[in-house]
Amino acid sequence: MAQQVPVGSEARADRPLGPDGTHEVADDLAYQRHAIVNVIYYGRPGAGDRGWVLIDTGVIGSKAAIMKAAEKRFGPGARPSGIVLTHGHFDHVGVVEDLAREWQVPVWAHPLEHPYLNGSAAYPPPDPTVGGGLVARLSPLFPRAPVDVSDHLQALPEDGSVPPMPGWRWIYAPGHSVGQVALWREADRSLIAADAFVTTAQESAYAVAVQEPELHGPPMYFTVDWDAARRSVKALADLEPELAITGHGRPLKGAALRDALHTLARDFDLVALPKQGHYVEEPAKAEDGSAYRRS
Repeated sequence: MAQQVPVGSEARADRPLGPDGTHEVADDLAYQRHAIVNVIYYGRPGAGDRGWVLIDTGVIGSKAAIMKAAEKRFGPGARPSGIVLTHGHFDHVGVVEDLAREWQVPVWAHPLEHPYLNGSAAYPPPDPTVGGGLVARLSPLFPRAPVDVSDHLQALPEDGSVPPMPGWRWIYAPGHSVGQVALWREADRSLIAADAFVTTAQESAYAVAVQEPELHGPPMYFTVDWDAARRSVKALADLEPELAITGHGRPLKGAALRDALHTLARDFDLVALPKQGHYVEEPAKAEDGSAYRRS
């Protein structure tokens, strides 16, 4: 298994679990852990109908918990103004079809992720050979067929804006997937990093359960382009974030976050790059996802 960049407990950014079932990390940002992945809520408590945004939608079976948290946090019947997907892996889109239909809401994503979100292509196979950890070994069993939200799907604008999130911009952060994006708010230097880097050893079931704060590269078993992943980490480190919420693990803040992120960028090949793997020498491309037909 790859190494990690240690981060002290003082870097933890999550507040105690609130009555709505989420951990706040800022007045208008909260996250909720669903099994192995985080779902993020953007908007102030009590924002009301169409006054908030959901970022990613967790694993299959997350719908009830997401809707319950949204109702408690934003108000009875409060629907989001949009769903933003950082990418389309199964653990980030588990209930997006159900929620888009229930809420009648646009789903925003990078155009390179659209084949995996409109039912037309399956992701390239995961890579269990990257080494170490039960989760990595089980990865061939994970779903990689596309979801189909084509009736709601919108392309994130080329100008970098995020239509339902004024003041934020999206940053292209490929490597873990071909169309992954991170979200960035310059005003307070808040970063939603997706899986460009994570704060737990996602390959290890034990680490996922314990959630000790430490910095890692992207989950190895689903990362299809390691050169792009390296560049993405460097680009996000250069932002000098004050706060980072990742797709897996606890959110981190402050100088300890920035120091660890720069260390990860500098030592990426030592810390994050697997010693072997199908995609280490031969990165996958968008067109490598196989055509998919529903039975």
